[in-house]
Amino acid sequence: MATRINPALLDDLQAFGLRDADKCFHCSNCTVTCPLSTPDNPFPRKMVRYLQLGLEDRILQAPEPWLCYYCGDCSSQCLRGAEPGETMMAARRYLTSLYDWTGFSKRFYTSWKFEVAAVAIVAILVGLALLLFNTGTPDWGHADINSLWPAHQVERADLIMAAVLSLFLLGNMWRCLRAVMGGLAFQIPLKVYAGQLQELIVHALTQKNFDQCRDKTPWLIHLLIMTGYATIFLLVVVFLNGLGIEGLRFQRGWPEYSWFHPLRLLGYYATFAIMYGATYALIGRVRKSKPAYRHSHSTDWMFLILLQLTAATGICINFARLLDWPGTTYGLYLLHMMVAVPMLVLEVPFAKWAHLAYRPLVLYLLKVKETYLASPADRTVA
Repeated sequence: MATRINPALLDDLQAFGLRDADKCFHCSNCTVTCPLSTPDNPFPRKMVRYLQLGLEDRILQAPEPWLCYYCGDCSSQCLRGAEPGETMMAARRYLTSLYDWTGFSKRFYTSWKFEVAAVAIVAILVGLALLLFNTGTPDWGHADINSLWPAHQVERADLIMAAVLSLFLLGNMWRCLRAVMGGLAFQIPLKVYAGQLQELIVHALTQKNFDQCRDKTPWLIHLLIMTGYATIFLLVVVFLNGLGIEGLRFQRGWPEYSWFHPLRLLGYYATFAIMYGATYALIGRVRKSKPAYRHSHSTDWMFLILLQLTAATGICINFARLLDWPGTTYGLYLLHMMVAVPMLVLEVPFAKWAHLAYRPLVLYLLKVKETYLASPADRTVA
């Protein structure tokens, strides 16, 4: 089978954040340093070599970029300053663009102007929709978000948005599966896929391999951000739709709950986790305090800023409602939605949040492949 070569690949990936990969002279110091690199899946050196040779097809099939959590040890130990950690990060962005069947991810990652314009356009559309297409009668005597944007409208919008995002993300995950598994994708029996599903769940919830890195702080920050936002999503969307007005009280009426109600405690945790994690990462990028923060792509900044604004506006809504300021509450809620929805619509299927889906998926697929190849009986059946 012919291998496609792209001599300009190193130059092409500069738009995805690639830096100084041409300086690498393959001493393998980075690979030896990384506690996650294995003989079967060596990195970062392997990916650097693919990039230098312009092996696009090999990169598309490579699982290694998703095995790296960018703790930065490899970049710290690089004798040539070739930034191998940043190479792996750029490879993840590049792969995300290849998995995306719409082509939107590539535009998002390679043009900060397009990125800003996309966020601004979605934010404006959300704001206009909330202002023009509501059937509620605002209560100006007391802060009551449900009076302006009734529950059934929010529920319907949530379901539509969830369906659209799932369509995009699942389609991209399927392309990821096909790329990583290659010809084995349809040869492996379904029972092997089903038998390793716990790997997908465990890695998605814990990012446990990150704990093998010497510096545990990045793992904690990632875990706080991920679990914080997942908790908010479940409380606002899942509980809202599943519990009707009871769910809406979490989002729109804290006084209905006691201070130690489980939903309220979860809300406190989610708010703290997002604010602490996002603030730590933003300060680290400003100070360039770690190798992983030394070089930041525009999408890194956008993700963290949108995440922090989402949490901050949510906190402000809560205080405005407790103070019973109707106009302020409604205005803040409008602003909150203009920040939160673009982050969901753009980041989940096309950018940073998608990494949280691809990484556990690839780790799961590697386990499936390992199990299949180790079982002669399964190969005979296939």
